[in-house]
Amino acid sequence: MTRAFGGWTEQALTVLLRLEGDPPLAVREALRRERERHVRQPMIALLNDAADAFPALDDFSVWGFRKEIWWWQHQSAAIRIAPRVEIGLRFDLDGLHFAAGWHYPLPGQVARYRAAVAADGTGGELTALVDSLRGRGYALTGDLMARVPRGLPADHPRADLLRHRSLRVARPLAGDELALTAAPVDRLVEAAHEVMPLLTWLARQVAA
Repeated sequence: MTRAFGGWTEQALTVLLRLEGDPPLAVREALRRERERHVRQPMIALLNDAADAFPALDDFSVWGFRKEIWWWQHQSAAIRIAPRVEIGLRFDLDGLHFAAGWHYPLPGQVARYRAAVAADGTGGELTALVDSLRGRGYALTGDLMARVPRGLPADHPRADLLRHRSLRVARPLAGDELALTAAPVDRLVEAAHEVMPLLTWLARQVAA
């Protein structure tokens, strides 16, 4: 199958360079069409190609323009796996960044997460998944409480995971030079396969 994504272009980096700092609205608007063509549209092509290779990635959104300058300087996208369980992508002057997990929890999700982590079976599964991804170079991130939630022992064997109110793993996917090639498609598909066991755990235990 012929792929649509051939990489971002030097023009994409030029547009993002012109959007650095806090450019006035007139500058942003003058660059809107170029940014759409060279920055946003390649992200759409990347995600379409990835979904062709791995159909679990087919429910995605690519953010458009917003008022805040950050959204002009970074092209973000999300691939939905379950409610609040997603893969996130961001392209900027540093290249393409990848994150996956659970955040911005819905009512009831934090309680379900804590119960699953506290239980030996499901909690042990999560520990093994997180440790495996750390061994592959992923960093564990998320919204953390200062201490273990009330009602759970401070010395719980999974105290570090119990402090999370959201949980994501992240790593760079392609530097600025590699992002100018077709390589991010295969890298995205590979990373998605790596994190899918964690996302499946979160979908079953937290988002259900």
